Amino acid sequence: MKAVILAGGLGSRLKPFTQIIPKPLLPIGEKSVLEIQIEHLKKHGFDEIFLATNYKSEYIENFFGDGSRFGVKLRISKEDKPLGTVGPLTLLKKELKDPFLMMNGDILTLLNFSDFYGFSVSNNADLTITIKEYITPFQFGNIEFEGDYVKTIREKPQLKMNILAGIYIFKPDIFRLIPDDTYFGMDHLIQNMLSENIPVAKYPIQEYWLDIGQVDDYEKAQEIYKTHFAKQE
Repeated sequence: MKAVILAGGLGSRLKPFTQIIPKPLLPIGEKSVLEIQIEHLKKHGFDEIFLATNYKSEYIENFFGDGSRFGVKLRISKEDKPLGTVGPLTLLKKELKDPFLMMNGDILTLLNFSDFYGFSVSNNADLTITIKEYITPFQFGNIEFEGDYVKTIREKPQLKMNILAGIYIFKPDIFRLIPDDTYFGMDHLIQNMLSENIPVAKYPIQEYWLDIGQVDDYEKAQEIYKTHFAKQE
């Protein structure tokens, strides 16, 4: 099975760390983010992995080589210009003839990729997205009232929402909806599909998941590595 990891972001929110090395190579515990992702993909049968790169691409290529030390076939796909979060797939169109997984290069997760893949190929959608329930406390109390009189107050209620979790399964027919050589994001693709009544399936992530988008997230990743990932080795 094939997978694409988006590893070309600038990592602006993780400066100063990313001024030296690209975000996917940032160390988490004893390994880089990309190493953890590749090993988890390999565990679930993904043996051909494409790294879609841009920023500091040579660092990533020199570090991973052909992927043989991970037991996978690894190939670098480099953008000549930024193509967003979906556009880079068009550079690999000839290689992706079967359903394939794509994920952001800044995610740590224990998602069962095998179950996710099986669910996705069995449904009638060309795109299956992962979602994750996100709960955050609201910093103010919520007042409910009728007319001039207060009825209830809920102190700092929790807000629950389902967020886009940055891991997807595409079927090859999706390429008809993605313009070549154009900056094109996942939000554009999903909105276009919904506006044309094209099915988009969703798969909730129950397992551990963390988006390493900011310095605080990176520090959290260091803390949880031993708990969630070191034992997977």
